[in-house]
This record gives sequence, structure tokens and C-alpha cells, in this order.
Amino acid sequence: MTLYLVQHGDALGKAQDPERPLSDKGLRDVRTMASFLAESGVRPRRIIHSGKTRAMETAMLLYEGIGDGVVEEIDIGLSPNDPTGPLKDLAESWDADIMVVGHLPFMGRMVAHLLGAESGPAPVAFEPGSVACLQMVEDGNWRIQWMIRPSLLQTLRNGT
Repeated sequence: MTLYLVQHGDALGKAQDPERPLSDKGLRDVRTMASFLAESGVRPRRIIHSGKTRAMETAMLLYEGIGDGVVEEIDIGLSPNDPTGPLKDLAESWDADIMVVGHLPFMGRMVAHLLGAESGPAPVAFEPGSVACLQMVEDGNWRIQWMIRPSLLQTLRNGT
């Protein structure tokens, strides 16, 4: 089972719009990420997201590029300071590849929780629009397979 953890794309500040939809940069970054993931063969069966506008918009853009199942909001808690235990328990019961779109610091803490590194700094450095791919291995433990950030994708696509 593969779990893709995604930080929502770059969003407008609260002063610009209290709903905090994706910014123009966020829209571009997520569309570019969706294209890259499609080219890479990423096809999650479900894309789940928090109820926040920026996460829902990110999930929908990703679905347009790579969706092969459903997009849905879940209410187990994907907000910035929610506990990671409920998602870990749920993820360990899944038998298909799932993508989860949420927020920082939750996503960083989720990776740490899955890797058993709950103390200390987060083991990965998310930026808006980043995707971390983790896989559950035979012994029930999790392993990072890869991580891609929009800034790296931009560098790769520009050939610099």
C-alpha cells in the first residue's frame, strides 16, 4: 500500500481572502505536480482532503491529473494541529493507494509518526504543493519511497 501525503498548494493570505483559496502560484504548482505525477504513473484510488478550501482545491486539481477513483473530504482531522494517530490507524487499514491532502505542521508530523521518529525535527521538509510518498512494507513499518517539491520540479523542467 502506498500513501501519498500532500501539503496543499500555495494559498492567499487571510487578509486577501479569509477562505484562503489557492494563489495563482499555488494553482500553477499543483497543476505542474499533477502533470508530473501522471507522467510518473501515480494513480491513487482515493484522494482525501481536509475541508479547508485550499486543500479541497489542491485535491481537485490533482484528481483532474491523476484521479482514478474518488475525491472526498474526511473528518478524522487533517488540520494543522490535529493528532496524527487517527490517520495512521486508518492508513494501516487501507489496501489501496491513497493520497491525503492536508496542512503543516500536520503533514510533517504524520511522516514522523509513520517512520517512528516522533521526537526531533520533521524528517522531511514540505513546501506548499509537495508530495511525500510512503510505502508500508511487509513488517508493517513504513518507508519513504520519494518526495518531490514544486521548486525541484521547476528546476528539473527548466533544465537548470
